[in-house]
Amino acid sequence: MIAFRSILFNAAFYINLIGRMIIFTPYYFLAERKAAWSIPKNWVRSNHWLQKVIVGTTFEIEGLENIPEGGYIFAPKHQSFWDAYGLLPWLDDPVYILKRELGWIPLFGQYIFKMKMIPVDRGAKGKVMAKVLDRTRQAMQSGRQLIIYPEGTRRPPGAPPSYKYGIARLYRDLDVPVVPVVMHPGLFWPRRKFLRFPGHFKVRVLKPIPPGMDSDAFMQKLIDVMETESDALLIETVGANPHLPLREDARRRLEELGALPSGAKAG
Repeated sequence: MIAFRSILFNAAFYINLIGRMIIFTPYYFLAERKAAWSIPKNWVRSNHWLQKVIVGTTFEIEGLENIPEGGYIFAPKHQSFWDAYGLLPWLDDPVYILKRELGWIPLFGQYIFKMKMIPVDRGAKGKVMAKVLDRTRQAMQSGRQLIIYPEGTRRPPGAPPSYKYGIARLYRDLDVPVVPVVMHPGLFWPRRKFLRFPGHFKVRVLKPIPPGMDSDAFMQKLIDVMETESDALLIETVGANPHLPLREDARRRLEELGALPSGAKAG
């Protein structure tokens, strides 16, 4: 049944995406930029509904009161394709730093250009990176939210931390708060897997780290806060969803924490 529901959801996900792009693209490109955000944000909401109805996966967000006004860096855990889009409706005017090749994809490239995302050549240095930083600073000053995944790429639940120092440089140079976010959607939507599992998970928005700290001290605080809260939430999520199959990283971490449930299924 899980395999059937997963296939059904995956099909519905892409049909929903393509259908909305066909129907709403004219409005998207004619509307003022911030008004046009309603198109992708409503697409996200519809995906949450599809995941709830078809798969049986629900979620809740804790700590929305910790989100500050104005510009800040939004720093979530990254485990799944879900967290690449799932929180957009709760962000006013987000901006990503994207590899420039994404702008070459037909239509998608025009979508991200409309939203004034910031393209970057990952091999670029010197003046090019200074220009990227200047564009990012302008976005912050206009009250936008920069989304940065501190570990850079998707990591499975329970995987050893692998934080990149780039967020510390941005924190120093942009002089804005950083809002850490922990969650475990990867238990329900595993990376590189087509299966989608039912259950309920929490997204926990933590208190912002204010600007002005030394870069190294900031980095250590970010890691300590996120890993401590991530461990606590992993224990809570697995305890509330005993049916979930656990992959190697999650099982290992729960064993280290002394919290692996007896009879836990292997993923």
